[in-house]
Amino acid sequence: MGLRIIVGADDAGLVYKDALRDMLAADARVEEVFDVGVAVGVHTPYPSVAVEAARRVADGEADRALLICGTGLGVAIAANKVRGIRAVTAHDSYSVERSILSNDAQVLTLGARVIGLELAKKLVDEWLNHRFDPASPSAAKVALITTIEQENT
Repeated sequence: MGLRIIVGADDAGLVYKDALRDMLAADARVEEVFDVGVAVGVHTPYPSVAVEAARRVADGEADRALLICGTGLGVAIAANKVRGIRAVTAHDSYSVERSILSNDAQVLTLGARVIGLELAKKLVDEWLNHRFDPASPSAAKVALITTIEQENT
């Protein structure tokens, strides 16, 4: 069974979001893609888009989310406000790999004003290949993050 992925962006990330959404929809590793906005002419603030995507992942409606804004930072901050979500901004292959293998991050964020579209496509393609190993040495660290989050909410 393939991954179910939510995509979302603000106005700055719209072009990338649409291109990456189409790429994901055509990928055999992806079962379903859900687009939570924005659309052309619709100006939804990035925190609203990011939180909707993160909530849907946290609720089990999707496995992962891909969010794009100008830097990738704002959508990561907003998505991380949803309990149980680990969202990271990554602009290189190693960070994308470690976001999953070391941190079991469910949300990848990219900055349309930071990297080119072709690099974004390459990183998303790589992202699809990574799976967290719950038996890895990183599992205890991820569990500690979850414990800290539960203690502080």
